[in-house]
Amino acid sequence: QVQLAESGGGLVQPGGSLRLSCAASGNILSIYDMGWYRQGPGKQRELVATDTSSGSTNYAASVKGRFTISRDNAKNTVYLQMNSLKPEDTAVYYCNAQKIGGLGWRYEYWGQGTQVTVSS
Repeated sequence: QVQLAESGGGLVQPGGSLRLSCAASGNILSIYDMGWYRQGPGKQRELVATDTSSGSTNYAASVKGRFTISRDNAKNTVYLQMNSLKPEDTAVYYCNAQKIGGLGWRYEYWGQGTQVTVSS
């Protein structure tokens, strides 16, 4: 069983910055692919950024150049640095961990979410 806990959300003005953290309950970051998703008002949950266990990163076009995903394996924590925030970034942000284990079983875990509100 893996538990993920997001933190760092809050209210910020347009153009401001926030750093989200996702702390994992176990030493999983070296073997799990990590990602950040978000769900804005009236929208479906969408992928924001991914960071695989091998260090490959990918970003949604809407955040590329503004957001950065990273990990600290020693702290079992993944981060999402968000700069130049826009009102359109307002959403609940979720941390995700995935892997394919033995016999082809898929393992997937989600955090509880943290609210990010960008407003003047």
